[in-house]
Amino acid sequence: MPISLQEPFRAIFYTPFYAAFALGAFRQEGLDVRLVTPDSWISAATSIISGSVDVTWGGPMRVMLLRDRDPKVRLVCFGAVVIRDPFYLVGRRPNPGYRHSDLLGLRFASTSEVPTPWMCFQEDLRQHGIDPSKLTRIADRPMPQNAEDLLADRVDVVQVLEPFATQLEMSGVGHVWYTQASRGLCSYTSFYANDDVIAARRDELKRMTRAIARTLRWVGRSDASEIADVVGSHFTHVPREVLTRSIARYKRNQLWCEVPILPREAFDRLKAGLLSGGLIATDKPFDVCVDNSLAEEIITEGY
Repeated sequence: MPISLQEPFRAIFYTPFYAAFALGAFRQEGLDVRLVTPDSWISAATSIISGSVDVTWGGPMRVMLLRDRDPKVRLVCFGAVVIRDPFYLVGRRPNPGYRHSDLLGLRFASTSEVPTPWMCFQEDLRQHGIDPSKLTRIADRPMPQNAEDLLADRVDVVQVLEPFATQLEMSGVGHVWYTQASRGLCSYTSFYANDDVIAARRDELKRMTRAIARTLRWVGRSDASEIADVVGSHFTHVPREVLTRSIARYKRNQLWCEVPILPREAFDRLKAGLLSGGLIATDKPFDVCVDNSLAEEIITEGY
C-alpha cells in the first residue's frame, strides 16, 4: 500500500528528503512512497489532519500550533531531519562583529511566508535583552521581494534562507551577519503524522525512518557538489553553483541530523520562541508531541 508523503513547500534545507527519493532509499526498504505537494502550507496542515495524506515533513512548530488551536489534534513528530535553524540575517555592509543591538534603527525585513524564523529570532533578541518591538521591522513581504529591496537599498537587513543568502553574497551587495543555526539545536523539521496512522502503519514508518537515517548518513559523508548532483532535479530554478554553495554552507552549519532523533533540548528551544512570540498559548509537552521510538529502534538494530 503506498504511503503519501507531503512536502509543505520546496526548499534547499529539505535536501535530505529529496536525496532519499533520488537515491531510492524508500524503495530499498520495500516502500512505495509518493511525494505530494500541496497548494500552500495551510492546505498541507489541513491534509494531514483530515487524513487525505499519510505523512508530511515539516516543523514541529506546526504540530505544537495545531495542537494548541484544537485539543482534538493528535499529530506526532518522528524521524527528525533538520535540527538547526536554516535562516540568516543578510545586511548591505560587512559586519563581522555583529551584535543583535546593531539592528536597532535599521530597516529590517523579516520572513513573512512562515512564522518559525521570526518566532525563533525574536526569542534570540529577548535572550540578549532586546525588545523585538523596538525594531523597525517590515513583516509583510515575501523573501524574493525582500532580497530585491536589499539590492535596491530599500532595506538594510533581511532574514532569508538559501538560496537567497548565497545569491545576495554573490551579487557583492549582501553580507551574512548572523547565522541562526548558531543559537544551537532547534527542532526545525521532522516527519509527522496522526498518532493512529503511526500505530496502524508502524512497521512501514519504521522502514521510512530507516531510509531517512541512511540518507542522513550519506549526506554527512558526501561533499556538497555530489549532493547537488543528486538533488538538482528538484531545484531546476537554482543555478548549480548557487545550489552547491547553499548546501555546503548548510553542511558547515550542521543543519542536518546525524541520526533521526529529535532531542528534547531542540524541541524546548523551539517551544520557548513560540511561547514568547505568542504563536502558541500553552506549553506542549515533548513526550506528547514527539515519538523517538521508531528512530531508537532502527539505531539499536544498526540500520
